[in-house]
Amino acid sequence: MEHIPKFKSRGNLQLLEEPLTAFFCSSQCPGDLVLKTYDLARSMRDAGVAVIGGFQTPMEKECLRLLLRGNQPVVICPARSIDNMRVPRDWRGRMEDGKILVLSPFPETVRRPTVESAIQRNELVASLATQVFIAHASPGSKTESIARKLAAAGKSLLTLDTPANANLVGMGALGVRPGAMPWNLVERTSHGA
Repeated sequence: MEHIPKFKSRGNLQLLEEPLTAFFCSSQCPGDLVLKTYDLARSMRDAGVAVIGGFQTPMEKECLRLLLRGNQPVVICPARSIDNMRVPRDWRGRMEDGKILVLSPFPETVRRPTVESAIQRNELVASLATQVFIAHASPGSKTESIARKLAAAGKSLLTLDTPANANLVGMGALGVRPGAMPWNLVERTSHGA
């Protein structure tokens, strides 16, 4: 595993031993990708895929809600400190069951997400993931920028197979369809049922 910065956590640190799939989506997501992305999140949930992400953009937040209805591990990485963070009510039961980990490399002074902290967080998320799924990366976006870095580093990238993601496929991401996602690319451990 690559160098991991010092971080603070709440929840089950053993989730970092799972093969994690990072989940990213630009703030601007084309309408035709919204339902496909929901289907993808359901597919991840139903397949028991351990997911890691910042869950900051609107689409990421909606997908987190779907993922939290399942039993698979979820690692949530806010782009701010978690020192004074109140754990949302709908996370508490899953956290007590050892299925959620909240992780942050930020000191107490970083109380709100910034562009810089989001970039740093996304780099942390990608470094902890075995593979990266990018639902959409708008051309010129920060999400596209991290996708380029990951592709150049040889990280396994997946995206929805749609013309709106031609930029991602062009940099080497595997274009896939919901329901036919190759979750078997990531070897599972015992988190299953």
